[in-house]
Amino acid sequence: MLLELRVQNLLLIEEARIELTGGLNVLTGETGAGKTVLAHALDLLLGGRAKSGIVRPGAAEAYVEGIFELDPQLAAPGLADRLPDDAEELILARRVGADGRTRAYLNGRSISVAELRELAGGVLAFYGQHEHRRLMLAAAQLEILDGFCGPDQGRLRSDCAAAWSRLREARAEHERLRELAGARERELDLLEFELSEIEQLELRADEREELSAERERLRHVDGLLGAALGACGLLADEGGAGAGLAGAAAGLEALAGVDAALDPLIGRVVGLSLEAQDVVSELRAYADGLETGGEPGRLDAVEERLAGIARLERKHGGTVSLVLEHAARCSARRDELLGAEVAIVAAEELMAGLGSAHAQACSELRGARAAAAPALSAAVCERLSALAMADASFAVVLGEAEPGPGGADGVVFEIAPNPGVPAAPLRESASGGELSRVMLAVLGAANDGSDATLVFDEVDAGIGGQTARAVGEQLRSLAAGRQIVCITHLPQVASFAARHFTIVKDTTTQTARTTVTRLDGADVISELVRMLGADDGDTAARRHAKELLRAG
Repeated sequence: MLLELRVQNLLLIEEARIELTGGLNVLTGETGAGKTVLAHALDLLLGGRAKSGIVRPGAAEAYVEGIFELDPQLAAPGLADRLPDDAEELILARRVGADGRTRAYLNGRSISVAELRELAGGVLAFYGQHEHRRLMLAAAQLEILDGFCGPDQGRLRSDCAAAWSRLREARAEHERLRELAGARERELDLLEFELSEIEQLELRADEREELSAERERLRHVDGLLGAALGACGLLADEGGAGAGLAGAAAGLEALAGVDAALDPLIGRVVGLSLEAQDVVSELRAYADGLETGGEPGRLDAVEERLAGIARLERKHGGTVSLVLEHAARCSARRDELLGAEVAIVAAEELMAGLGSAHAQACSELRGARAAAAPALSAAVCERLSALAMADASFAVVLGEAEPGPGGADGVVFEIAPNPGVPAAPLRESASGGELSRVMLAVLGAANDGSDATLVFDEVDAGIGGQTARAVGEQLRSLAAGRQIVCITHLPQVASFAARHFTIVKDTTTQTARTTVTRLDGADVISELVRMLGADDGDTAARRHAKELLRAG
């Protein structure tokens, strides 16, 4: 139940605080006073789109807050995780900035608008002025029938939608595989060519650097060999530096241990002599390697391989590593194409299984709908009788439709407003006043047993007289044991209110201002007199107003 509605800086409303009660709550006021603003405030709480320019001129933002009784059924795991442990009420709120940006809140904590829509949908149902137009849509009629089927129907619809989603994904994958198979031969030829070209070179990630170094060595082999052999000669020949170091070391070693000051120098000379011998040995080995390793044509082979690598680098990314990555992608794509036929068969088997699952879900939905349709028809007819349409007949006709997320059923609401007139779809046969009453009867029947607060925004449009009285009685009946909020312009409806609020616009200020006031006693009678189109001092009108209240 909605305990309290707070509105700040929403168009004409600077600030309003409405404390509601169980049963029928009525809001009335002159045309243009701001009743629609309150309807929009409730729509914002339901996650509706914020209309342009709804923030009161001069204000930074508009704010709407609804305080709801915390129903134990709402404390489901999904909601409990988002509510404070000590929460005693469910508080939903929405801020709308002057720039159009909005924020949503649950008990003071920020949530998404989608989450607000989900939570509010469980506690509040809003039916606007033009709801009867929506009632004529096949999708809305199916939704109403499903709502009448009971809580399990929501689970069945969810299962059906999930089965349909999986089936659509499988069909899309099957189509992709078929398209793949159709064009695969040409693509396979190209992949095989590119892979063969790369695989023939047997590339290694660091090979380019190794080959470049070898090419430089082969290009300068004569100079390298001459330098190595020349150095050997200078170091190892008689009279060379190596021989001189060896002689110096031998002479000094004979005096080792004689003078402590000389001993370190002897060690250094001996070390130089040994190092010179090692260098000579390594230079000779290096020269031998150059003489024996330079096979004929090796430089040409290295140049050719480097040219092949460069060609692949230009085609596939600029580096050997990118060429190898391209080869890996080509190999994976080739495997995918080669396995396309097997994948198609597997996809067809998957589609068949998912199709059966969806068909089963559709069958379960149809069974529940077929069982509920006659009961909904009877319930609506009973309510129409109380709404001065006792001679009307109403039927919920179930037929087949294209399978989809909501099943494979089409629903048509048919009505015969008068005896002897063939029944026809609601959109073709009901007048405006009749549509308002049919809508109230349908919504009343569909919401029977629901705990959600029902909000009706001028659903009594187009009716008057005794019919208006019947609508008021129906709303009071519907409000038994639940909460209804009704924005109305009919005194016959307002007279049934358990709590009555009036909306008044003050145009004496620079910016027009609307106030919402709870009425009691004589003030209720005065408001009913106004709604009857009379002056407050009109004795007959006041007597009529009192009679309406007594009858209510």
